[in-house]
Amino acid sequence: MSDQPMKDHDVGRRDFLRKAVAGGVAATTTALAPPALAQQPAAAAPAQEAPTAAYEFLNLDEQAFVEALVNHMIPADGLTPKGTDLGINVYIDRALGGAWGKGDRLYMQGPWKIGQPGQGYQLPLTPAQLYRAGIEATNAYCVRTYKKTFDKIDATQREDVLIGLSTGKIDLGALPTRTFWTTVYQTVMEGMFADPIYGGNRGKAGWKLIGFPGALAVNRENVEKYRDKPFPTDPLGIADMS
Repeated sequence: MSDQPMKDHDVGRRDFLRKAVAGGVAATTTALAPPALAQQPAAAAPAQEAPTAAYEFLNLDEQAFVEALVNHMIPADGLTPKGTDLGINVYIDRALGGAWGKGDRLYMQGPWKIGQPGQGYQLPLTPAQLYRAGIEATNAYCVRTYKKTFDKIDATQREDVLIGLSTGKIDLGALPTRTFWTTVYQTVMEGMFADPIYGGNRGKAGWKLIGFPGALAVNRENVEKYRDKPFPTDPLGIADMS
């Protein structure tokens, strides 16, 4: 599979990162100036050598799908290394195999009816079951459309598939397309910006990208000192505090 980004794809990736910066992670650091997304140097080297992923939940077909997905959404460039070098695929695998993926906090007794958008998750599937079924259905769509699974189609075709999922234009049968895509997008963003202890955000590259200071016990004194200025120190993760 090719990880070479395309011009239009670069724009989409920057939109993805800008939305993330404007979201929950950046909301805690609005006083600190993140690096300018459009003024980065040539391709960034991986923050550290990426170890071979040890999967606990995803099967081989699902691994190929997720790796292609995260490398397409987060390609290596002047902003960060590619998604697999950041460990986003590892984060997703651990999340799906853990309590969240098993739906430990979801009410799973029914009745199962189509809910309103404001009612939240309304499926008789755990997040892991939804992810697994969504990957299978998306691969089936790709085979029907391109004669290849998602990990084997080219970058332009992948972009079309992801747009089709995000807009709901691709029909995944009984599976609600937008619900699947929302879950996928959520886990990619989490893998990009969560604490590295959970497998993603390797080298704290996501935090460095937006100027996030990390798991500081007290950060209030930095708010005024570094207002509208890049935060000068490396972020601290949970593992650094123990």
